[in-house]
Amino acid sequence: MKVLFTVSECVPFVKSGGLADVAGALPKELRSLGTDIRVILPKYGGIPHGFLSRMKKKKEFFVSVGWRNQYCGIEELQHDGVTYYFVDNEYYFNRDRMYGYFDDGERFSFFTRAVLESMEALDFYPDVIHCHDWHTAMVPFLLKTEYQGRPGYEFIRSVFTIHNLQFQGIFPKGVMTDLLGIPDHYFHPEYLEFYGNINFMKGALLSSDFITTVSPTYKDEILTPYYGEKLHGVLRQRTNQLQGILNGIDDEVYNPEEGPIPFRSGNLEGKTKTKLGLQEKLNLEVNENIPMVSIISRLTVQKGLELVRGIFHEMIQENVQFVLLGTGDWEFEQFFREMESQYPDKVRVKIGFSEELAKEIYAASDLFLMPSKFEPCGLGQLIAMRYGVLPIVRETGGLNDTVQSYDEVSKAGNGFSFKNFNAHDMLYTYRRALDFYHHDRETWKHIVQTAMNKDYSWAQSAFKYNQLYADLVSRSESHVF
Repeated sequence: MKVLFTVSECVPFVKSGGLADVAGALPKELRSLGTDIRVILPKYGGIPHGFLSRMKKKKEFFVSVGWRNQYCGIEELQHDGVTYYFVDNEYYFNRDRMYGYFDDGERFSFFTRAVLESMEALDFYPDVIHCHDWHTAMVPFLLKTEYQGRPGYEFIRSVFTIHNLQFQGIFPKGVMTDLLGIPDHYFHPEYLEFYGNINFMKGALLSSDFITTVSPTYKDEILTPYYGEKLHGVLRQRTNQLQGILNGIDDEVYNPEEGPIPFRSGNLEGKTKTKLGLQEKLNLEVNENIPMVSIISRLTVQKGLELVRGIFHEMIQENVQFVLLGTGDWEFEQFFREMESQYPDKVRVKIGFSEELAKEIYAASDLFLMPSKFEPCGLGQLIAMRYGVLPIVRETGGLNDTVQSYDEVSKAGNGFSFKNFNAHDMLYTYRRALDFYHHDRETWKHIVQTAMNKDYSWAQSAFKYNQLYADLVSRSESHVF
């Protein structure tokens, strides 16, 4: 079976968020199941030179973007047994950032056409094209409305995965007609029109043969007005073709047994040494008995940081050390900087991101705070548990599917959780976790071992995706909208 992953970012080449981790890890797992999996993404200027130097040019052609024909090169790279294709156009992709430009609608309209045209150019027609988030959302729409009339395209099935429904790719009508060349009659509420604009993600939700989300709970949540971001009505039309498949993590990349100071669930001596080393490095009191609470996150409203801000002074009055790594909204960056200044003996804030430092913080920490307002899946809590860090999460999306709050009666659970988006509910849960840490170390060790011993890899999810692909390919007809 041949599958083409279409993504806007992918580890280890470029990354802005969890989508890149998924795109980097899931294809490797699918390949191990015997799938001919290939990945196509833009050739960004920020890709490290070591990868750029290994790319081989496969094809050159021109892509229609409105009245212009734009150059497109397809370059190939083999990495970890997976074939990667990179769409080359320096005007669109050789920039300082991946996203956030005034012409993003044009840039990803070009990418959409380039992906579809590349199949003919490379003579690679996949059985399934698997698209991810709004940047690739018009691929299924154009496949269905235009390309499936061409030889080679007629039997391609499409899967679209929602990683975050909040970001939909909303642009003026001209992007549809002038850049993508889509006829006027599709600018209608039954198709692409969305409150006077066009909506890329809506196009994929209508046209894809199947839709997935990155956790079962998030799949149910987005059918409601509160979480549905004004697309819940469209999603309700597709409930029979909608499934939540939980993300995993690359357990080779995130492996405490392969760290600078290795440890495992049965022997946490290395974790203690890592903690003492990080305390010294950050100029905090070097004391293994002081619990280290960490946040490694984008600093945005989605992540529930307004709850943390509301009760931070109460949280820090406990005998704890607080370490934050992340970047995002100025208001949160500034708040945590102020807290570091106010509590210099307890708080360390690193604005920015470093994969190496992130792994060190995971390995050193005792508690991981992730009180998200909504969370399609979340990878931070999975990585934390892999490193023996107990998460404190709100019961939403993938957090609800992956973290089971410890129960004193059944002795089951791999972390701590609270339901309502309420700062004092979070504070109660936080203090409950600290109570186990300080006063019941046997139970604490039991929860840590439970968290570390659970399988967070992509194996089960890859198997489900492979089943989904096979089912779609076996159908005689594709979805009609």
